[in-house]
Amino acid sequence: MMVEPLYEISITCTYCTQSFKTMKVRPSFKKAIQTDADFCIHYKDVNPNFYVVRICPFCGYAHTENFSQTWKPAHKSIFQEKVAENWTMRDYCGERNWESTVQTFKLALLCAQIKEESSRVVAGLLHHLAWLYRSSGDWEQEKRFLAFALEAYIHVFETEGMDINNAKLMFLIGELNRRLSNYNEAVRWFSRIINDRKIMDAGMIRASREQWVATREDMLASRLELPDEMKQAT
Repeated sequence: MMVEPLYEISITCTYCTQSFKTMKVRPSFKKAIQTDADFCIHYKDVNPNFYVVRICPFCGYAHTENFSQTWKPAHKSIFQEKVAENWTMRDYCGERNWESTVQTFKLALLCAQIKEESSRVVAGLLHHLAWLYRSSGDWEQEKRFLAFALEAYIHVFETEGMDINNAKLMFLIGELNRRLSNYNEAVRWFSRIINDRKIMDAGMIRASREQWVATREDMLASRLELPDEMKQAT
């Protein structure tokens, strides 16, 4: 018997308390063929990112497993007005294509904003949307969502930076700046990782060195003036 890449799981909606099914990708079908510097994984067959968002077919609440489980009364009221009252029942428990996946992430983003989820959760959704547009070759939309994600990641760093993997977050901020052609900012973040003796994450230090060099090449290709520290590099 042939094993299908997708399997069903049951979820109970934290808003309307109804149970519904959603799909996940079996680990054996998650075959990566390439990983970009900002951790965007390109998959051979099925893209697991298509099934990250769970949508309640009854009320329209869209979330990921990183969302908080609780609701404040004020948030429930706003959700009822902005989403639930306008929702017509539709089922996302099936195979998703690129278009339907973009819809799921945008609805999850709206729900995250209504619930005032953490900047970390919001940044992840924005970054995933940038990746989806990258996969379709739409640079304008990718750039738009990378800029939103960068803003959210900076907010995470400013509010939670001491509590989480600092080096990875700092690297992401540097890399998104590089992709958005904010080269001087990118250099600043990569240099902080390379020069901060408190950072012991060898993988992120190595990646920062590589992207520091890549940023230098980007600046030379764009005929931009290099910062002093880059002029001295051979």
